Amino acid sequence: VQLVESGGGLVLPGGSLRLSCAASGRTFSNYAMGWFRQAPGKEREFVAALTWSGGNTDYADSVKGRFTISRDNAKNTVYLQMNSLTPEDTAVYYCAADAPPGSWYQPGLWGSWGQGTQVTVSS
Repeated sequence: VQLVESGGGLVLPGGSLRLSCAASGRTFSNYAMGWFRQAPGKEREFVAALTWSGGNTDYADSVKGRFTISRDNAKNTVYLQMNSLTPEDTAVYYCAADAPPGSWYQPGLWGSWGQGTQVTVSS
């Protein structure tokens, strides 16, 4: 499956952004979807993921209560709503597809990746 992220940009601390990830190529609704991020000099880290139905979600502790992952299978799109952003959220955000159950935290087990979108939180 091919993934294309959009929606990144520069935002003030305390602001919000919504990232989108458009999927194509295979049946989007069959797959778990996730978001990861990578800051300069750091490893790629798990942010959030959800099952094919959207019924089960999981979040990194650092974003719980601030970020919301959702999907629209009719539009082949997954979203990441990010609120109350801080400079520590600055990173390239990547969309990922198709990880086995129980392996969402491990980047190497996701089957497909987007090219990433830059999010910068700064005053």
